[in-house]
Amino acid sequence: MTRLLLVRHGESIWNADGRWQGQADPPLSERGQEQAAAAAAALGTVDALVTSDLERAADTGAIIGRILGIDPVLVEPRLRERDAGSLSGLTRPEIHQAFPGLLPDDPAGFRPGEDGHPDWPADWESDDDLWARVEIALVALGRLVPDGDIVAITHGGVMYAIERRLGAPDRGRLSNLGAVWLEVVGDEMTIGPRLDLIDPTTATAIEADRI
Repeated sequence: MTRLLLVRHGESIWNADGRWQGQADPPLSERGQEQAAAAAAALGTVDALVTSDLERAADTGAIIGRILGIDPVLVEPRLRERDAGSLSGLTRPEIHQAFPGLLPDDPAGFRPGEDGHPDWPADWESDDDLWARVEIALVALGRLVPDGDIVAITHGGVMYAIERRLGAPDRGRLSNLGAVWLEVVGDEMTIGPRLDLIDPTTATAIEADRI
């Protein structure tokens, strides 16, 4: 059995501004760098450290790897954030203005799709499309370390989608350096509990995909 600890990256400069990121590539803020260093102290010995290829995740992993003496830090592009399409770079007020009724907290009122969920723009990456790539990455990591612990630095939108797919929806928002355990045995996966690697009151919980 492989135990994967999926970890959301440190605060980026767009997190600090409240902007939805998607696959845009803003760097960590200074606070995000400090968060990554603090998170390293909460991690014990691991067999591998892997990150998304987006800068905010890769730099979080590089800081943790340097402190824990893990080299190399592996990169898995399929762990990159959901493509937020037209919403990338926008704050919630800007989304309310550009896409009226899209989000449940729109002051003008929520206008969901037929399934009762937000009617995302056509260029939004669906859960099915996201899972198609993320599942491959998770199974590959299980085969990389078939009996051990891996820390994977990824993104909130990816982690929410994994939780929904594996039967653990509606757990609320993930703060920076929030984490969730995932067990991988062959092609089978089981979602585990969440934990925080740093004090969540010092982190932001802005991430495309949470409504």
